[in-house]
Amino acid sequence: MQTMAVCQMGGGATRLYSTLTQSLGSNSSPRPYLDPRHLDNTNLDPDFHQQQQQQQQQSGSSVRPPDPEELLRQCEEALRDRPPRLHRQFVHLNNNGHGAPNSPVRVMQWNILAQALGEGVDNFVRCPLDALCWSQRKCLLLEEILTYRPHILCLQEVDHYYDTFEPVLAGLGYSGHFCPKPCSPCLYVEGNNGPDGCALFFDRSRFELLDSTSTRLYAIMIPTNQVAVVTTLRCRITGSLVCVAVTHLKARSGWEWLRSAQGSDLLWQLQDLTNKLCARLGEDSIPLLICGDFNAVPTEEVYRHFAVSPLGLDSAYKKLSQDSSTEPKYTSWKIRATGECCSTLDYIWYTRDTLKVNAVLDMPTEEQIGPDRLPSYSYPSDHLSLVCDFTFREKE
Repeated sequence: MQTMAVCQMGGGATRLYSTLTQSLGSNSSPRPYLDPRHLDNTNLDPDFHQQQQQQQQQSGSSVRPPDPEELLRQCEEALRDRPPRLHRQFVHLNNNGHGAPNSPVRVMQWNILAQALGEGVDNFVRCPLDALCWSQRKCLLLEEILTYRPHILCLQEVDHYYDTFEPVLAGLGYSGHFCPKPCSPCLYVEGNNGPDGCALFFDRSRFELLDSTSTRLYAIMIPTNQVAVVTTLRCRITGSLVCVAVTHLKARSGWEWLRSAQGSDLLWQLQDLTNKLCARLGEDSIPLLICGDFNAVPTEEVYRHFAVSPLGLDSAYKKLSQDSSTEPKYTSWKIRATGECCSTLDYIWYTRDTLKVNAVLDMPTEEQIGPDRLPSYSYPSDHLSLVCDFTFREKE
């Protein structure tokens, strides 16, 4: 395969990439992926692997789940010489008591910036190179996740899934599902860690897994390089079902038509899936969450497809506006050699008849972000995380 010829990869990463690309092949539904830790343990992030061994030695046990507060303190200690992270507040909404009496479900959507792309080809001209080094950036990424503790975590541009995110989050009680891009641009970067892709994690103490699948998105019946992970969960508190999808649509200006086709394909697949689930489980409807970096501003056709979909979707972050009708001014703000880009590209869509938004994490101000924009010493990605609290609506 031509991609392999241009990639400088270690043995473990090469075997992993071969497994992943073979699983995708020409099919739209990838087969389950082989966890590279079954091949060897050299893929584990050395810092966290060493911490895990030290904890096991101190406890005298072979298994000791890490404490989230302790891990957060470790991240903060590793970042003590850096500027403080962006402090954001939740905006709590007045919902007039129309939701079921249950604890909110916290959902985080975040394009975390693939390490290979951040260091290799994205060319953030105002971001110091040492701000992008993985030894520090991984702590910033984990600090953000641990600060908000989502029950459902949807990530894009994940190229350190197996060595960092999966083992660390598994120890914190999460289950994860990962789908790489068939021809990830990360693979063209020397010293890369394998392909980037979409990852979906859920808190096992809050949700029970019913089904999970990975899919390749199509455009005019042609498979594209973009993917999605779709997982169906049952809430352990309410018994309610929820179907969650995470995706990352085609980037760059000039590809609006492709994003539109990819979005339509994903909507069709989700409608087909939820219809089948309803018939099988005897449900009238199943709540749906769709998280992603759509690479599309709200005026694009793909946004309109989601807004008028028969699935009855709404965008959670519109709740930050006074009339709940407009998106934030930005979810991504970066400066590249081609210029400055400040735009709204990321969304959390939800079914308005079955889910209710209780709280939304606000956006940092321009002053907080700073003149050099993102990423930076205080924030690890060029995209801001979106975090919302939802409750299930009471069935009538």
